[in-house]
Amino acid sequence: MNPTADNDLAGELPTGEGDGPPAAQPQPVAAGAAQPNKLIQAVGLRKAFKVGDRTLEILHGVDLALSHGEVVAMLGTSGAGKSTLLHVLGLLDRPSEGKVLLEGVDAWSLSTAARANLRNQKIGFVFQFYHLLPELSSVENVLLPAMIKEGRREFKKNKSEHVGRATEMLERFGLGSRLTHRPEQLSGGERQRVALARALFLNPPLLIADEPTGNLDSVTGQKVLELLFEEQERRGITLMLVTHDERLARRCKRVLHMGDGMIIRDSAVPIPD
Repeated sequence: MNPTADNDLAGELPTGEGDGPPAAQPQPVAAGAAQPNKLIQAVGLRKAFKVGDRTLEILHGVDLALSHGEVVAMLGTSGAGKSTLLHVLGLLDRPSEGKVLLEGVDAWSLSTAARANLRNQKIGFVFQFYHLLPELSSVENVLLPAMIKEGRREFKKNKSEHVGRATEMLERFGLGSRLTHRPEQLSGGERQRVALARALFLNPPLLIADEPTGNLDSVTGQKVLELLFEEQERRGITLMLVTHDERLARRCKRVLHMGDGMIIRDSAVPIPD
């Protein structure tokens, strides 16, 4: 579940325990300008797809910078380019133009293997449809990031420690009685909590959540969100949350609005009188 090819779900499996640095105040991005000391930055991102004999451009030169510990919501209608931007920022899909700088590293200039390693260790993903491996138990799904990072031999040596930590996480997430259950034996809310534990297992500095409650009922979704925000605060990580829910967005300290493949409004940038 974390292969080294692009356009995959590799890297969606990160993080562990520990506190991160306090959130810094966000700063607007000058077009095309690199900013030091940012966790992740997009510079001039464009993304186009071939559709028959036509070229369809989805992203039109996106500039964005996120600081350590920020909690950011991204709003926008379907087709605005939100998911495409997340896939490029998450190192899953190569941009047609522009850069993604992750802790100062020009990620898309790396080899496929080096970029997969960076994604695995620095970015956690929580998707609407969970993306758990059906043949694995809850604990085994959570362990996937460590398996990929360490390889068979080193993982085998560290397996007992990893299993203990994965078990502790799942118990804290209310899944102590579901450790050996496979995804088909879990409810939607339980699957999403397993996915969150997997995303956090290597303690990445960045967590990307793409409509994490979109497949859940309102009560279950609220419980997952509370857990998501608790873990963000506990760990001090940067959270980028894509949502259609403006009430949810108001819980975030910064709100981005996307439209027509661009960020059309950023609450960190005052609107001139």
